[in-house]
Amino acid sequence: MGRILAIDYGQKRAGIAVTDGLKMIAGGLCTLHVKDVMPFLKEYITRENVECIVVGEPFDMKNRASDATRFIDPFVKHLRKQFPHIPVERIDERFTSQMAMQTMIDAGLRKKARQNKALVDTISATIILQYYLEKRSRENSL
Repeated sequence: MGRILAIDYGQKRAGIAVTDGLKMIAGGLCTLHVKDVMPFLKEYITRENVECIVVGEPFDMKNRASDATRFIDPFVKHLRKQFPHIPVERIDERFTSQMAMQTMIDAGLRKKARQNKALVDTISATIILQYYLEKRSRENSL
């Protein structure tokens, strides 16, 4: 069975999360500088069976594509070209950064630890992936 990999892609960094082999649990994998994402994915996908890549899609409060879309669209096109055998899906990522911050607060992390933007990105990717898994589960149960 393959894993599902999620990416919270930003201007500077990308948080990456992945499921377990049974696709039940989402876990944070790492945060990378955007220039390192493709080399990392090429290496990771040669080692692990990835059956789907999920990329966060930013929307504003009026359900329109946000300004960040101009960075993400070219990345998604490159992903599809580089890995044509792996479906790439996009999912709404609104509020994931705020949810990641709240998760860190709830976990009792001190203020200094919460200022670690790489950690926020990894947690955001995990939230995106968990949301995707829940959505897929709901759709399959209908």
